[in-house]
Amino acid sequence: MNVNSLWVFGYGSLIWEPGFPYTERVVARLSGWHRSFCMRSIHHRGTPEEPGLVLALDAAEGAHCDGVAFAVADDHAEATIAYLRERELVSAAYLERTVPLLLADGRAVEALAFVIDPDHVQYCGGLELEEQARIIARAEGGRGRNSDYLWNTAAHLVELGLADPDLDWLADRVRAHLAGDARR
Repeated sequence: MNVNSLWVFGYGSLIWEPGFPYTERVVARLSGWHRSFCMRSIHHRGTPEEPGLVLALDAAEGAHCDGVAFAVADDHAEATIAYLRERELVSAAYLERTVPLLLADGRAVEALAFVIDPDHVQYCGGLELEEQARIIARAEGGRGRNSDYLWNTAAHLVELGLADPDLDWLADRVRAHLAGDARR
């Protein structure tokens, strides 16, 4: 019997705050998707009056997203799935999918992931990076400031050695906005 029949792919806050027990944590790559601030957040990092932005997996031919795969023991699988559905499907802008991952150690696994629904009203793909920075700098929701979400994700990607130039640029730009020097 496989002790880890459930794998979960983290590409944003799950990287630094999974919220569930896991037996293994491995850098992984998902092809055909990219990490993007393409979802308006009206609960966790913004409000309906002033939405923030959160990361989502947005489909794109030739793209890939590097993140973290978490192996979950069988006896925690059901509770983990329930927890993730409650956390990620709060507004139905994410779709639950099983996706193929290539782990850094060469293994290939199927993992649970939450991807953006491009037909959902909260989808906002294609925003210019400067507009993203302005939104992130001012938004705050039930789980805190949007800027903290960005900075935590960017810092943890750096710790893992995973390059994401857009997130790095956004992190610097949001700092400039908050420092009152948006001309930098």
